[in-house]
Amino acid sequence: MSVTAEKVKELRERTGVGMMDCKKALTETNGDFDAAVDYLRKRGLAKAAKRAEREAAEGIVASYIHTGAKIGVMVEINCETDFVAKSDDFMAFGRNLAMHIAAVNPRWVKSEDVPEDVLAKEKEIYMEEARQSGKPEQVLEKIAEGKLRKFYEDNCLIDQAFVKDTDVKIADMMADLVTKIGEKIEIRRFVRYQVGEEV
Repeated sequence: MSVTAEKVKELRERTGVGMMDCKKALTETNGDFDAAVDYLRKRGLAKAAKRAEREAAEGIVASYIHTGAKIGVMVEINCETDFVAKSDDFMAFGRNLAMHIAAVNPRWVKSEDVPEDVLAKEKEIYMEEARQSGKPEQVLEKIAEGKLRKFYEDNCLIDQAFVKDTDVKIADMMADLVTKIGEKIEIRRFVRYQVGEEV
């Protein structure tokens, strides 16, 4: 099968990947459109790991005000270029993230952000709970580790299930966007305000 400009354009529109990568994918797969999509997805996921070392200094501050104006969120999301920061996909990700934070109220962006003293206290509580329920000493550590994973899912944004689709984690949404736009993405920080919260 020949690789036509129309096919390259169609693949670009479908995947959001650059023209040269689309042409290469179609060439490598002998013009098979579906195989080219798979080829790009596989390459994109491989590239995502390499992008982790790059600097993400551009980006946006996305915001969300909940109906009734009682809850508001601002979240900073970074990428590598201003071009990507202004793209519809990146902006939509920002809006979804801000809305998710308003609804779910995570405490930290990722597990590495949880202070050591908080982790130590949680682990101590989980081990004591297991001990009180009669579990043997040798399994207390494992039980505590399992409960800590659940703690991260409840409190760390990146580990949470997306509020609009609980089958998808925020980390998976990010990975899909990295594959599509071809740049490193980082959720830098967020703030969530709720009326009367500190009163």
